[in-house]
Amino acid sequence: MHPRRVVASLLLLLSCSWVVASGPPPAGRADPDLRRLVEEALSANPEILAARSEVQAARMRVAPAAALEDPMLEMGLLNVPTDSWRLNREDMTMKMLGLAQKLPYPGKRGLRRNVAEKDVLSLEHGLRETGNRIAREVKLAYFDLALARETSRQLRDTTLVLEQFQRIADGRYTVGQGTQADAFKARTQLAKMSEELLRMEREIPVMEAELARLLGRAASAATFAASLPGPPAAGPDLAALRESAQRQRPQFLALREMVDKADLSVDLARREYQPDFDVRLSYGQRERMPDGARRPEMVSLTVAVNLPIWGREKVEPRIAEARAMRDQARSMLFAQENETFARLRQQTALLEQSRQSLRLYDSAILPQAALAVESALASYRVNRADLLMLLDSQMSLFSYRIGRATALAAIHKAQAEIEQLVGSPQP
Repeated sequence: MHPRRVVASLLLLLSCSWVVASGPPPAGRADPDLRRLVEEALSANPEILAARSEVQAARMRVAPAAALEDPMLEMGLLNVPTDSWRLNREDMTMKMLGLAQKLPYPGKRGLRRNVAEKDVLSLEHGLRETGNRIAREVKLAYFDLALARETSRQLRDTTLVLEQFQRIADGRYTVGQGTQADAFKARTQLAKMSEELLRMEREIPVMEAELARLLGRAASAATFAASLPGPPAAGPDLAALRESAQRQRPQFLALREMVDKADLSVDLARREYQPDFDVRLSYGQRERMPDGARRPEMVSLTVAVNLPIWGREKVEPRIAEARAMRDQARSMLFAQENETFARLRQQTALLEQSRQSLRLYDSAILPQAALAVESALASYRVNRADLLMLLDSQMSLFSYRIGRATALAAIHKAQAEIEQLVGSPQP
């Protein structure tokens, strides 16, 4: 056999073994780096830090909400005669020292404190909801980056295979077994794959910058070695997910606290019909009489109440406002429940569809596509197939591998969406 034909045959065998060796990677376990990134985001994301500060500020408003107003200290001269301006001429002339304290009607302070506490509880649930949302965004960004890296890896592997095909086509053309068109086709397909690889390599830094932003890092200095983990063991049950979301999603809990707060605000507004008290205690010291006799000192105690006679203009609008806020909170809760349950149904359907696609790729599509490439290689080696059929088989195998990785990423992204909708990570 001619030496050049021997070289071409060896290249064919090498490419065949390369196709078999570069199959889809086995499913791995959950990536511990992802859990670490989520924990980092929960501790350093600026949005979460802002929400924590808001909760802390709300806690500081609880005690002042139920505190009494500052007492009033008053001093003065009472009943001084203007004809002499002397303090010992008239019995009613005295130096006065007084203390006044405003006391709300019993029950008002407790209601104000309860309203402030409901604010704190609502914001605490909102903080948890923000944390769950940021965790979901970190997971989605991570899986997008992992899919991009897997696509880049498949592009590099396929590029190496196409380089082998190009050498084979060139070798066959050199020895007179192939056409120049086959060599041009191989070069064109290789150039297309190289261009796609460059495009993917440009997208990866953008995804890394988005992930770094969620983590609170400097986007210019962030690199991540993301990889796709294996699929979850079993699909979620929609009824159980709805029940869990109804019971524990922080957004629902926050809106329920807002409904309770609005109920308390209605009661507090109604209490404005009840008067507040203004208690005043004063001490009066009188000078001695002109003949030197002592005048007794005097003490006064008064209680004043406000008369809520302008309730139609002042109190009733507040009651109507509190009722409107309560209706708003109830409507928002109902709307969020409907939206959450609809999204749960969508995401569970998407997860199950992606799971079935993954099983189909693993059990039928990828094995058959790999066999098709090997068969095309064998046929091309004995001149029973042209290079175009071989390239089509290899590109189909590449497309199916990307499809498998996309289905796997879709499973994990749907799982992340479900975890955020339910309010806690699912097993």
